[in-house]
Amino acid sequence: MDLPRPDLDSAHLADVVPSVLAAKGVPGFDGRIPLPTDIAGACVMLIDGLGAELLDTYAADAPTLAALRGPTLQVGFPSTTVAGLAALGTGCRSGVHGLVGYSFRLPDVGLFNPLRWRPHPWGDDLREAVAPEEVQPMPTTFERAASAGVEVSVISGAEFTNSGLTRAVLRGGRYVGVQALGDLAARVQEVIADGGVCYGYHSELDLLGHLYGPGSAPWRMQLRHVDRLVESVVDALPPGGLLAVVADHGMVSVDAADIVDVDATPVLLDGVEDIGGEPRARHIYVARGAVEIVLSTWRETLKGRAWVVTREEAIEAGWFGESVSDDARRRIGDVVAAARGSAAVVRRQVEPLESSLIGHHGSLTNAEQSVPLLLSHR
Repeated sequence: MDLPRPDLDSAHLADVVPSVLAAKGVPGFDGRIPLPTDIAGACVMLIDGLGAELLDTYAADAPTLAALRGPTLQVGFPSTTVAGLAALGTGCRSGVHGLVGYSFRLPDVGLFNPLRWRPHPWGDDLREAVAPEEVQPMPTTFERAASAGVEVSVISGAEFTNSGLTRAVLRGGRYVGVQALGDLAARVQEVIADGGVCYGYHSELDLLGHLYGPGSAPWRMQLRHVDRLVESVVDALPPGGLLAVVADHGMVSVDAADIVDVDATPVLLDGVEDIGGEPRARHIYVARGAVEIVLSTWRETLKGRAWVVTREEAIEAGWFGESVSDDARRRIGDVVAAARGSAAVVRRQVEPLESSLIGHHGSLTNAEQSVPLLLSHR
């Protein structure tokens, strides 16, 4: 099988925060991405779902973003928010930080959704029973910066304050909860003006892409608002101020003709104990001794629609990076399915909300993997 093999030497989302901190002169950080070195205040702003192909296609709706267009970064597998935020927050790829999907199986817990920090697909909050600091125990880039004497502000939605994912991958920063684009822009401007460092996050572009499809009228209107957000920060940059805009993944619209519903295809459940991930990046956990039959069945059923491989094949191909920890290895499915083209592997009974969406991400296509790095320095 001709598998996609990520270029592990190319610039990655995980390189952004360490590079900004290195450029600012914070000890203990390496700058893989070349940046100006006369930095006073700085912000890394993540726009959820802003893929490089999408920005290039709809540049007319985002003239400020298009004018700042710099190099293209890779986000790694799976190309999903949990793994992307973890890469940004830890400076590592998914095989090291261990948040290997929208949902995955945790030993002694079961199928787990780290975005909501609850059982998948439904259940109560697990923060007390499943400590985020144990699920992702590595020091974050923000904790490392604090140890070096530099406080990083995390400026994101107030609803994410002390969430499980925040504690797992963004801890160590001073959390500043905001409600809308206006106070996100204002708080970022304040930190940069004071010579500080911050991380900012905006989620709604991704939300509208899921609901209406990337490139839809609502998505394009939101892109225009994002462009104005970035323009307002750029216009307020003081001497030595740096703004670095990135994304956690791109997005594709799936084709109804290329959707496979596992819950309506009983053969795909034979020998299967759990199915995690999301419609374009599935972890399949199988019964003892059933790997070969499950692998063969999924390959035949999804022929032309997905790359279907064993855990070891995915690791060997570098999907999770050049290094995979023991914890991450245990969380990856026995079989992994990554969608091709405009296909999706849904579960309309078990995951009705996710299965109803138009826009999806998670897989290894360029549209999902490539994100822009946008830089402004004064």
